[in-house]
Amino acid sequence: MSRIGKAPVSIPKGVEVKIANGLVTVKGSKGELTQQIDQDITVEVASDEVVVTRPTDQKRHRALHGLYRALIANMVKGVSEGYRTEQELVGVGYRASNKGQLLELSLGYSHNITFELPKEIKVTTTAEKGQNPKVIMECADKQLLGMVAAKIRSLRKPEPYKGKGIKFAGEVLRRKAGKSASKK
Repeated sequence: MSRIGKAPVSIPKGVEVKIANGLVTVKGSKGELTQQIDQDITVEVASDEVVVTRPTDQKRHRALHGLYRALIANMVKGVSEGYRTEQELVGVGYRASNKGQLLELSLGYSHNITFELPKEIKVTTTAEKGQNPKVIMECADKQLLGMVAAKIRSLRKPEPYKGKGIKFAGEVLRRKAGKSASKK
């Protein structure tokens, strides 16, 4: 049996979970999220917990059991605490600024890149002297936040020699040695 699927999802105070026609809606202080659930999987709200069950031990049902439990747990955590990601721009002349939902990045190309963020994401940029510029994003939806962060990172991935590019804060990059000294 799925160890992840078996564990019930506890509902913190201030979070409301509704289930109707295979649609799970989670509402909290940070927003409201919905997720369509497969018709074979059963989701029930019992007192202050959400329990996910499956009808059989088929491989498909076992996979969906853990998946939907994890998605519901992420939704509950998102609307109560929220998710946050920090990215650093490593490189000389790399800059980031934002005006509302428009993120403007200067990444060493001949032009600046303007990236429009979804309205659900709250973005702030910092540029302190002696430190790399940072892009900080916050959102209740973990999946959306991860997709947007990956898209921003793909604009200039960190290269392995000097480490220049956009990396997540705390990410350890695998570095390669440069050219060897000449042979004489």
